[in-house]
Amino acid sequence: MTAIETQVQYNSSYLMISSEDYMVPEEDWDRDLLLDPAWEKQQRKTFTAWCNSHLRKAGTQIENIEEDFRNGLKLMLLLEVISGERLPKPDKGKMRFHKIANVNKALDFISSKGVKLVSIGAEEIVDGNVKMTLGMIWTIILRFAIQDISIEETSAKEGLLLWCQRKTAPYRNVNVQNFHISWKDGLALCALIHRHRPDLIDYSKLRKDDPVGNLNTAFEVAEKFLDIPKMLDAEDIVNTPKPDEKAIMTYVSCFYHAFAGAEQAETAANRICKVLAVNQENERLMEEYEKLASELLEWIRRTIPWLENRVAEQTMQAMQQKLEDFRDYRRVHKPPKVQEKCQLEINFNTLQTKLRLSNRPAFMPSEGKMVSDIANAWKGLEQVEKGYEEWLLTEIRRLERLDHLAEKFKQKCSLHEAWTTGKQELLSLKDYESASLIEIRALMRKHEAFESDLAAHQDRVEQIAAIAQELNELDYHDAATINARCQGICDQWDNLGTLTQKRRDSLERVEKLCETIDQLYLEFAKRAAPFNNWMDGAMEDLKDMFIVHSIEEIQSLKAVFSQTPPLHLLADKERVAIMGIQNEILKIAQTYGIKVLGENPYTVITPQDIINKWEAVKQLGPMRDQILQEEVARQQANERLRRQFAAQANIIGPWIQTKMEEISHVSIDIAGSLEEQMNNLKQYEQNIINYKSNIDKLEGDHQLSQEGLIFDNKHTNYTMEHVRVGWEQLLTTIARTINEVENQILTRDAKGISQEQLNEFRASFNHFDRVRYEPGPVGTCDIYVGYLKAVSKRNGMMDPDDFRACLISMGYDLGEVEFARIMTLVDPNNTGVVTFQAFIDFMTRETAETDTAEQVMASFKILASDKTYITVEELKRELPPEQAEYCISRMTRYVGSDAPPGALDYTSFSSALYGESDL
Repeated sequence: MTAIETQVQYNSSYLMISSEDYMVPEEDWDRDLLLDPAWEKQQRKTFTAWCNSHLRKAGTQIENIEEDFRNGLKLMLLLEVISGERLPKPDKGKMRFHKIANVNKALDFISSKGVKLVSIGAEEIVDGNVKMTLGMIWTIILRFAIQDISIEETSAKEGLLLWCQRKTAPYRNVNVQNFHISWKDGLALCALIHRHRPDLIDYSKLRKDDPVGNLNTAFEVAEKFLDIPKMLDAEDIVNTPKPDEKAIMTYVSCFYHAFAGAEQAETAANRICKVLAVNQENERLMEEYEKLASELLEWIRRTIPWLENRVAEQTMQAMQQKLEDFRDYRRVHKPPKVQEKCQLEINFNTLQTKLRLSNRPAFMPSEGKMVSDIANAWKGLEQVEKGYEEWLLTEIRRLERLDHLAEKFKQKCSLHEAWTTGKQELLSLKDYESASLIEIRALMRKHEAFESDLAAHQDRVEQIAAIAQELNELDYHDAATINARCQGICDQWDNLGTLTQKRRDSLERVEKLCETIDQLYLEFAKRAAPFNNWMDGAMEDLKDMFIVHSIEEIQSLKAVFSQTPPLHLLADKERVAIMGIQNEILKIAQTYGIKVLGENPYTVITPQDIINKWEAVKQLGPMRDQILQEEVARQQANERLRRQFAAQANIIGPWIQTKMEEISHVSIDIAGSLEEQMNNLKQYEQNIINYKSNIDKLEGDHQLSQEGLIFDNKHTNYTMEHVRVGWEQLLTTIARTINEVENQILTRDAKGISQEQLNEFRASFNHFDRVRYEPGPVGTCDIYVGYLKAVSKRNGMMDPDDFRACLISMGYDLGEVEFARIMTLVDPNNTGVVTFQAFIDFMTRETAETDTAEQVMASFKILASDKTYITVEELKRELPPEQAEYCISRMTRYVGSDAPPGALDYTSFSSALYGESDL
């Protein structure tokens, strides 16, 4: 470094430091105290070498520090060299007062630089006082060599120590804590040299147990290659328990000034690395968002057609499988996608916050992948999902009804077909043509009994037709078979009616030829047929299927059966009367010796038939009671499931509402710091996660209810769907609120906002951020869900009118043009609302310190040695490999005749980082 460069450096350092910031000389220079001999020796050598390093620029030097400064001439010359300024003309005389005058001129110059000289007078210097002379030189060194060192707004000494600590931090066996014993082994000095000039020292070969060798190596290399004179003796430093701090500081400060140029390049490189690291991280987040958004939208696209498929299955088992598949979708497939959607929104908000804080343009996702697009797609999915579940349950109820009707149809058809078997053949007989009068009468009475029986079965045929019609209306899958069977029965019934009428006409033609008839057989036939029909009907009723959905319905049905008198009390008399007729016939025949025909000529019903059917009817009664009792037990179990589900739902529903309100209160609370809010929110999040087992248990009870075909519950107003929606809303709200607080912390730390300022912003925002929701009647679940959604949006945003009122309340004088300009800043996407984050950004925009494109260009210019282009070799030398490759791959070729081949344009690259132009 030339003398002119040194003068300029010291002079510029002086201009940067005011007299108020100057370090006052330490009090250990008191004239009455003595220096430690070892320290005095080290100071003599160090200060002498330091003075000669500057005096040699003027072509002179000193040999004895206390003698050569006595006349003041070389002292004035030293001050001129290190300050770059001219001092008053010295006195040429050799008298004592001439010397005192020259020393006073030097001391006055030092004082004019804002240095307070304590206990140092011209007489002591002229008299050769070693202690005062060393104190004066130390004061000069402090002012012109050390005082201009400042690292992160620290004092000169602390700044120099911090610089040494940072430079030597990566080196083994080096721990710089002071300016005395930390330097005794010489490794700290060698580390400083190796950090800036690794080509001068092989640090790996140095040993901690060779302090003299390490110190001499550092002294020789510094003197030979760095133009730093040897100011210390290795043996003096090693053999002194505590080396002189001022001597060490003087020598180390020379290294600081020697490496100042390298520091500037390192600072520029660090700035570029920081900017590039931020840009790389932002690009990674953008790619991750695009990937997650694409996957989520693709999953929604694949799922919606499945949920929109309304093709009903033909069997209850197939529909139950569809319901189980839907439950599996709800339990297994959808919850991870809910988490992905929530994480996607969090990543998007975090990315936008980081882009704002780093002064980058806002991230605009690909077309169709905005957060609003994903929210709309998700809303469509949930709407289709709700409709699909309702359709499934409706179809299951329909199939249950259809199965019941089909079984009932088959049972009645079987009974009717069994009854009609052989009836057409019987009605087609011509037996009356060769019958006797008695036989004719018998045939006539028999035919009348048949007509009575036929009329009794008319109701069953009508029931069969009605059931078939209902099955067709409900779109029964096997309706063709039902219709064919029903049509066959109706055709057969019409044919029976025609044949019956024809036979009656024939019997009436010959009835006049018949005069006698067995009244007892006739009476038996007349009474046995209705009784037989009644028993058939009773058996049919006792075997009839039923379906109920509540304990009240089965108890009502049971009450109906219990109110009916026992069967033997109502029918036993008729049975006894009918059997009495048969007994009377036998009695008359036995009494009068009449030959009894093997069969009753008027009816096919035998006494044994009545006995058998009567026994069957008596056995069906207890069986029916048992079936009713079993159904009572099943409905009681269903009622327990309803109460069990309601007990949990009535706790979980209000719990979710309470937690939503508590989270809202925490997020708008300005009593504590953001970190305290974050801790509270994390505790709420953990409590919510721990509460998940209650939701799972409720899901289990809900599944049991659906498996038991329980579709209503009078004990609670909460359905599983409302609990699911509330739970998902609670998870989304806590995650979004935590993310908002994290973004507020990022903004506060990045823009230097105090907690009091942030609280003031929050108080103003909360005052004008009002919930637009009026609660409805208690117990309405749809209103419950709406309330949860309204609470989840609390403290999130203000509309423009509220924002204008907020600004006016804070003292802003707003016209329409000014307010429109502010709205473009806080709502660039024209969403019609102002978020709290945008509110903070606006309030702190003027005071925020962020990197700009111009700053990055200036940093690249330093690395390029003031050239308008930069080479690949310079990037690889000054930047870490990853950042260097990032720049090389994105910088365009420099266009200009003054650049070598392969030169890169860092100006357009810096602008592109901040969205000012395209790469």
